[in-house]
Amino acid sequence: MKTALITGANKSIGFEAAKQLLQQGYYVYLGSRDLQKGAGAVSQLQAEGLTSVEPIEIDVDSAESINAARVTLGQKTQVLDVLINNAGISGGLPQPSLETDISIYKEVFETNFFGAIAVTQAFLDLMKPAAEPRIVNVTSGLGSLTMQTTPTWKYFMVKPTAYVASKAALNAFTIVLAHELRDTAFKVNAVDPGYTATDFNHHSGPGTVPDAAARVVKAATLAQDGPTGQFYSDDNAPETGISPW
Repeated sequence: MKTALITGANKSIGFEAAKQLLQQGYYVYLGSRDLQKGAGAVSQLQAEGLTSVEPIEIDVDSAESINAARVTLGQKTQVLDVLINNAGISGGLPQPSLETDISIYKEVFETNFFGAIAVTQAFLDLMKPAAEPRIVNVTSGLGSLTMQTTPTWKYFMVKPTAYVASKAALNAFTIVLAHELRDTAFKVNAVDPGYTATDFNHHSGPGTVPDAAARVVKAATLAQDGPTGQFYSDDNAPETGISPW
C-alpha cells in the first residue's frame, strides 16, 4: 500500500485530497498543526469507511515540529510515496506592496515558502526508497509572473502581494527541485487548485473543493512516464492545464 503525507489536511482542499487518495487505496498520514483537529478530521473519514488514515502533528512553521513529525512517521513506515505541501496562509487582505508591513511578508513566506522547503528536506530521505515518489507543491495561479504581467488576464494585478510573492517563490523552488531530481524516479510539480470556495478566501471562489483536490491528487498519482517540473493551472491555461511560469 502506498503512503502519503499531506500538510494542512484537517480541512478544505487538504482534507478532500486525503479522502480522494484513500479512495484510491493509499494509506494517508493527515498532517495538522493542531493534533486534536487532525484527529477530528480522521474520525470523519473513518466514519465514511476510509480507515487507512491517521493524524500526524506537524506545524510547518516550526523546525522542532517538523523534525518530531519525521521521527514519528519514520517509526510508522520505512517508505513515503507521496508528499503534498498543502499548508498555506493568505496573510489577510488587502496587501498593497508598499503599505503591507514587512512582518506580514515574513509570516506568509514562513508558511508558504520556507515551510514547504523544510518539510521537503526533512522527509526526502523517507521518499527515496519509493518506487514512484511524488512531491506536489500546492501553489496559486497568482504566482505566475507571466500572467501577472498580462493585462488581459482575468486576475491581472490581483494584489495580495505577500501571498503572490510567496507562491512565485514556491514555483521557483519547484523548478529547481525537479531539475535536481530529474535523473531519479521523483516527479515534482506545482499545482494550482484554482480559485476555490473555502474559508481561505471567505468562500468567494467559484470552484469546488472536490475539483480542486482532484487536481492535486492527479499530480500526486502520476504514472512513471508522467511529467516533472510543471506548473498545473486550469485557471491560467484552461485548454492545456499547463501554466506559464
